Amino acid sequence: MKRLALAFSAVALTLPAPALSQPSAGPDYSKDSAWLCLPGRSDSCSTPLPTIELAASGYGATGDRPVAADPPIDCFYVYPTVSADEGLNSDMAAGREEQLMTETQFARFASVCRTFAPIYRQMTLGSVAAYSAGMDITGAAMLAYGDIAAAWRNFLATRNKGRPFVLIGHSQGSLMLQQLITREIETNPAVASRMRLAIIPGFNVLVPQGRLVGGTFKSTPICSRSGQTGCVMAWSSFREKNVPPDHAMFGIADQPGMTVACVNPALPGATGWVRLDSYWFTRSSLPVPGGPIQWSTEGQPKTPYVHTAGLASGRCVNERQRGYLWVRTNHAPGDKRTDHIGGEVGLFGMFLPAWGMHLSDLALVQGDLVRAVAAIAAAEPTRRSRTSARR
Repeated sequence: MKRLALAFSAVALTLPAPALSQPSAGPDYSKDSAWLCLPGRSDSCSTPLPTIELAASGYGATGDRPVAADPPIDCFYVYPTVSADEGLNSDMAAGREEQLMTETQFARFASVCRTFAPIYRQMTLGSVAAYSAGMDITGAAMLAYGDIAAAWRNFLATRNKGRPFVLIGHSQGSLMLQQLITREIETNPAVASRMRLAIIPGFNVLVPQGRLVGGTFKSTPICSRSGQTGCVMAWSSFREKNVPPDHAMFGIADQPGMTVACVNPALPGATGWVRLDSYWFTRSSLPVPGGPIQWSTEGQPKTPYVHTAGLASGRCVNERQRGYLWVRTNHAPGDKRTDHIGGEVGLFGMFLPAWGMHLSDLALVQGDLVRAVAAIAAAEPTRRSRTSARR
């Protein structure tokens, strides 16, 4: 069951918008124990990430990523579906699944921002099976979102202290953040003015075809250029030549006149092929098309993470209701790197084309994303000084 939970590391569910109330008493987010990550303590976001460089010429230097001492921005993260707990909602005891997912998807951002990640009673793997069988799981969705909303309010009231922030999620986490933006951020101009970026891949963000705003969000635009702030980065990854099929889980809008937003994190606004800056977890046991990955002809890496700048390229495609990030590898003769990467969801010996490369949405572009947040952080003192000067 645990391996199946990791295989479905994120769940996309189209559900009615939940109410803000919870059917039972929620977690107490004033307690540090209700958070997976908080600044200044030893947790999933401060753990070392031993990483080796891998270029076409072979392996290079090995190192850990630093944790910033006092960055000027905060990052608020909601992890995807990893819980194998019984029932439709997880408990508040974060297991290795939640910790590992937070480490692989979010901990690297601790080098550029203060990291906050609440534990929440997410929809479990069991809820996926229940939903697929036709069960109404609206109550489970309400419970999960109610926790995130409560954590967010505690973050704003007692932890953020008026600082600018970045939102980061994936799949179910992105669904939670979509609702948070529409219900808690767009409705509060003072808070909206502090949102520098929302990174929410792996769940469809809808926009009217040919436009950058409207659809899922009323006033928050899709990012269209490098360095833009106050916007959303969203994408769903599909291997080149694999177009999202009809009724795909991701990458196709269910409303006429709409398309699924695609922002290439390596170069927002670009529609051509752009090389991606990727970080991969090398100890994964998930199935990969083409068999297990041999990362280099020099052998397997000795570190749990490998950095491959330019091994993969991505291209945003929008064709009517479809919107997705096409991905291909750049292996050439003499290249010591692998010629294939993973990301597809495997189930019972098959890979599900409707999910695309869902499991790799963040790994493919993590270097690009950390760099984008770093640029925002670097500009923050300048922005503050300009605000002070106007006063």
